Amino acid sequence: MGDLRARALAALRPPARIDLADWVQEHVFLPASLAAHPGRVRLWPHQIELARSIGDPDVERVSVLKAARTGYSTLLVGAMAHHTANDPCPVLVTVPVDDDARTLMVQSIEPTFAESPALRGALGDGGRRQTLYARRFPGGSLTLVSARSPRNLRGRTARVYFADEVDGYEPTQEGDALDLAMRRTQTFSNRKIVAGSTPTRASTSRITRLYAQSDRRVYECPCPSCGAFHELRWGDITWAPEHPETAAWACPSCGVLATEDDKPGMVVAGRWRPTAPHVVGHHGYRLSALISLLPNAAWPVLVAEYEEAKKDPASLMAWTNTVLGEPWDDEGEEVGDATLAARAEPIGLDCLPADALYLTAGIDTQRDRLECTILGHAREGHTFILAHHVLWGDPEQDPVWMELDALLRTRWKHPLGGSLGIDAAAIDAGDGALMNRVCSFAAPRASRRVVAIKGAAGTRPPIVPSKAQVPGGKLWIVGVDGLKDSLFARLARGASIRFSDQLDAAWFEQLCSERRAVRYRRGQPTVRFERIPGRRAEALDCTVYAIAARYLLSPNWQGREDELRTGAPTAPRQARVIPPVFPRR
Repeated sequence: MGDLRARALAALRPPARIDLADWVQEHVFLPASLAAHPGRVRLWPHQIELARSIGDPDVERVSVLKAARTGYSTLLVGAMAHHTANDPCPVLVTVPVDDDARTLMVQSIEPTFAESPALRGALGDGGRRQTLYARRFPGGSLTLVSARSPRNLRGRTARVYFADEVDGYEPTQEGDALDLAMRRTQTFSNRKIVAGSTPTRASTSRITRLYAQSDRRVYECPCPSCGAFHELRWGDITWAPEHPETAAWACPSCGVLATEDDKPGMVVAGRWRPTAPHVVGHHGYRLSALISLLPNAAWPVLVAEYEEAKKDPASLMAWTNTVLGEPWDDEGEEVGDATLAARAEPIGLDCLPADALYLTAGIDTQRDRLECTILGHAREGHTFILAHHVLWGDPEQDPVWMELDALLRTRWKHPLGGSLGIDAAAIDAGDGALMNRVCSFAAPRASRRVVAIKGAAGTRPPIVPSKAQVPGGKLWIVGVDGLKDSLFARLARGASIRFSDQLDAAWFEQLCSERRAVRYRRGQPTVRFERIPGRRAEALDCTVYAIAARYLLSPNWQGREDELRTGAPTAPRQARVIPPVFPRR
């Protein structure tokens, strides 16, 4: 009885304070599959205080606004290990989708635990009452849940909650998964909530809002010349034009340049400074790749990436999010049809630009016609909107489809010497009444990369094959919101999209028929595209579908250019449509 009483009293006592940074570096080992230098974890200087905040029982919340290549994932797994070995309790982890949960468990958590002597076997062997995503250990549990399946949160409570990549969470029928999961910690007075993510758009970013509620810490490094401490910001990185290797940091205090060779010493001597010190119990950290000591995050490397990314607003947005750890400023991205029409140039299918090496088509189906926009694509990422055709006829009858087939088979003379035809085409089958007809038309033309598509809202890849079985052929799903988002950013921020002067004013009005709007869905801001009253949208839809068709191609730019110069055929007669693979952000 005395032994049981002693054990019960010990369980009630708060756990001894453990410096999480020191413990992780002593007990957590990384396998070769996760680290360029496997073995015992060695935290970077900027990670140490962040680890201590995660392990500090007096800090209830930690919010991390982060870039990639900053070591956050290692800290997250280390914190899970700490609660398994030192402070057992119910631990809940949410990630955007099921595949992320599997990747985190199979490729990060399990290999790290297996590699670390102090953790080996701690999560069990998957036996009774164990599943891939729910593991029990003495005194606690570790559960991974997809934010798309908030019903999995029912009946669960957790003292420790880790939310990873929160900007990737989509609103659900039951509410916001982040809010739902946070409520599962309310019964614990000593709860811990750690949320981290690379940001997305400023208007909808969850992690940006969470960081704004914290004490907003920034990492400051001393200038090797004057000793003044400053946060390393992109605006202070300078280089000679077209020479990324000259990248250096210019001290805002003295103006002296610090090179990549100076960076390790600066980062080691750096310090975290809260910019909102009146906030207590909620530590916030802003992490940029500019302070990362990884070789692939050297300043010249980041400058080279920027020079490439700035050619396309969509790429620049991803670079801003993942390298600088900053949300994308989406103000001022609206553009009028008259402004776009004024950019028209003397180009078209009868006078192709020399750098348009591939052609794609997007076809919208209406009750009395088909509408088709044809785009050209250049090696540098430029897009040429070359023509728009209206094919009148009843889509339930053959003649209009025969006319479309003839258009898709047409070839146009290229200034390099050969000729170009349509390399891929996407035809809208979203109207249920015409779906079978569209699929039946596309199926025998799959070797020419002619596909039937259906647009879908939300966060989705540009184009993927549908899992659903449809009569008449195969259906592909197009992520229209993401494609529109990228299209509108490109229209507003640069000349990467060029227009034929053969497009009329009505076409430009249709292209600008929708506007981006932030609406609150179950309490969370989301971006929606809303139709401007009184405007038709065929030109916009056709353009989006033609851009989606571009993702069906794996361009061989040099090979295509050589073929055009020699007059050889520019595309194989038989080409299978291979489902594209899109990397996760």
